[in-house]
Amino acid sequence: MKNKKVITYADAGVDIDAGNKAVELMKDSVRASYRPEVIGDLGGFGGLFALQNKYKEPVLVSGTDGVGTKLKIAFMMDKHDTIGQDAVAMCVNDILVQGAEPLFFLDYIAVPKVDSQKVANIVKGVAMACKESGCALIGGETAEMAGFYADGEYDIAGFSVGVVEKSKMITGEKVKVGDVLLGLPSTGVHSNGYSLVRKICFDAMEFTVDTPIPEFHKTLGEELLTPTRLYPKTCLPLIEKFDLHGMVHITGGGFYDNIPRILPNDCDALINAEAWEVPVVFKKLQEWGNVPWKEMYRTFNMGVGMVLVVAPEEADAVRSHLKANDEKFYELGSVVKGTKKTIMKGGVFGD
Repeated sequence: MKNKKVITYADAGVDIDAGNKAVELMKDSVRASYRPEVIGDLGGFGGLFALQNKYKEPVLVSGTDGVGTKLKIAFMMDKHDTIGQDAVAMCVNDILVQGAEPLFFLDYIAVPKVDSQKVANIVKGVAMACKESGCALIGGETAEMAGFYADGEYDIAGFSVGVVEKSKMITGEKVKVGDVLLGLPSTGVHSNGYSLVRKICFDAMEFTVDTPIPEFHKTLGEELLTPTRLYPKTCLPLIEKFDLHGMVHITGGGFYDNIPRILPNDCDALINAEAWEVPVVFKKLQEWGNVPWKEMYRTFNMGVGMVLVVAPEEADAVRSHLKANDEKFYELGSVVKGTKKTIMKGGVFGD
């Protein structure tokens, strides 16, 4: 029988007007992230960016990522204004380690139904993180996918594009025995390992996001939703001023899988686990889940979000630069002869 009823897109669960309203709500925060190279305004079919002619041999570096199951914490807390920073950080930090200055970012947000204010809050977090990283949010997509996601849930991902002078690219090719490993602190769990975090906290311990944890001086949810640190402002001056041999963003895979990515085949990274105080959040996760320590260092950043590989002759100058800019750092260890792996020593690993 032929259907006589008029059916609209809104009847199918897609509200175009709500999407347009979300764009209006986010315009100011997005524009605040613009660099001089941005051409045009919101609403085009593509973002336009005019690359400056200050590079002799410019190399574009791109990276893409999402936030992962950390989103579940945002859903539980109904707090959506910081998760955008995680999406930006996971991308800009990755291209940064290759020496690239982040130029622009585009986001993708998929929702079951557009809540204009919620989408605007998410994008506000994205835009603020872009501004802090020195890159422009030049476009994005909000996809309303009725019936695809559970009510109140969504996904967010994005990609960033940066540029580096070819002669300043950081590839790991210069890494050699004797190089010094310096670590920059993380702000907490960042955006990796949340499947294990949720298994420990909500299944094994039966906590809720509102559970106060005395050692955290805040609720569990507040601690777990702490945004990923953005490293461009700290690291770009180092890249410009010094000949860094390598950089490592400590993400999924922790110390064991990430550091070897920039090591030559005949080198190991020797890390002293006593070189820094592991943040209490990781100590509690290990305790609550009885997680083997090697598993902890292979899953989480353990308080170190970025590793710098520095030639010994430049190490003192790099240290002085960081101190002069009130940047905390750790003396992690050194590059030694080996077979392209990370070796942990000291503390829970013994000598």
